[in-house]
Amino acid sequence: MVERRGAPLARDAMAYVLAGGRGSRLWELTDVRAKPAVYFGGKARIIDFALSNALNSGIRRIGVATQYKAHSLIRHLQRGWNFFRPERNESFDILPASQRQEEYGWYSGTADAVYQNLDVIENYAPEFMVILAGDHVYKMDYELMLQQHVDSGADVTVGCLEVPRMDATAFGVMHVDEADRIIAFVEKPADPPGIPAQPELALASMGIYVFRTSFLADLLRRDAANPASKHDFGGDIIPYVVEHGKAVAHRFAASCVRSKLEQKAYWRDVGTIDAYWEANIDLTDVIPELDIYDRAWPLWTYSEINPPAKFVHDYEGRRGSAISSLVAGGCIISGSALHKSLIFTGVRAHSYSSITEAVVMPYCEIGRGARLTKVVVDSHVKIPGGLIVGEDPVADAERFRRTEQGVVLITQPMIDRLGD
Repeated sequence: MVERRGAPLARDAMAYVLAGGRGSRLWELTDVRAKPAVYFGGKARIIDFALSNALNSGIRRIGVATQYKAHSLIRHLQRGWNFFRPERNESFDILPASQRQEEYGWYSGTADAVYQNLDVIENYAPEFMVILAGDHVYKMDYELMLQQHVDSGADVTVGCLEVPRMDATAFGVMHVDEADRIIAFVEKPADPPGIPAQPELALASMGIYVFRTSFLADLLRRDAANPASKHDFGGDIIPYVVEHGKAVAHRFAASCVRSKLEQKAYWRDVGTIDAYWEANIDLTDVIPELDIYDRAWPLWTYSEINPPAKFVHDYEGRRGSAISSLVAGGCIISGSALHKSLIFTGVRAHSYSSITEAVVMPYCEIGRGARLTKVVVDSHVKIPGGLIVGEDPVADAERFRRTEQGVVLITQPMIDRLGD
């Protein structure tokens, strides 16, 4: 990781998190919540990664734009991120889509979600804006990206991942020169442009942008006046700057945060059930690729007051146990066996049940004798006693949502239909 240097720019920056998206590829997990509000890692929500990165980077002004199914997200932000103090020149604003201007209601694009709140932003008068997506899992020091932005004299700096070239077809791809100046932006290209001197790799956009606030405000006002625009950063704002200004790529490897246990830069889009399940289950590895125990770069979130997890009964076949698993506070594992599973707050697992390679969200109840394998269980689900999931693909697909990779999503409405 590149070392910080000089006076921090983050104290003169505002982070603006775009958190209004549904995340429809997560299927029923986002029926009642936006993707950034989906639970992750045993205690946190997905949005906590972007917010924690901002806080750990030294940014003390943060805005979060919300839109789709925002109640769960807003409640989490109010409970877990209410410690900013105006008297210390700190601020935390939740900015739901609302009729703030006569002709506007819903945010019509990512750029519009910032434009509609320009008055809030300009009232704080930050020198820099760090625009973030609220739905990715990663650790990054935005101060280093701010420093590159100033040093390069860029109009916009775009956070980018180095990915195998043909894996970049699902991303916006930066075509760069030898100095990482962006010479073209291509959305989901069939034949992505390679990186100079690294033709087997491409630079994929992370949805992270740094601007000077005054420059961004001018861009957004110009874009809002264009009826042909979709008012989107990737589709409209960035291509315009590439053509008429100076756009520079910032490589994630230059500012990713890694503990001594993390061997490589970690970034995940957990936008599908398979990717979400895999990223959570990966945390049960002896040395996972993502270190959520890194106290030097903590994952901030809302922490409920709960008693410790409890494991009871010690009889053959009825032993409260957990192997290679993460179990949050408030759980009671009563004569149930857990293996390579991630269990969120307040789960009750009853006797003779077994839970294997499972992601079980808060306040679920696993009935006596149930067997769950390779599942994602939504919050507050009551699994009936004796239910078996993950052993019969045909039966699983008929009753629940089963992915191509064999992960089974279980929600309470699905359980309720079992009795029909």
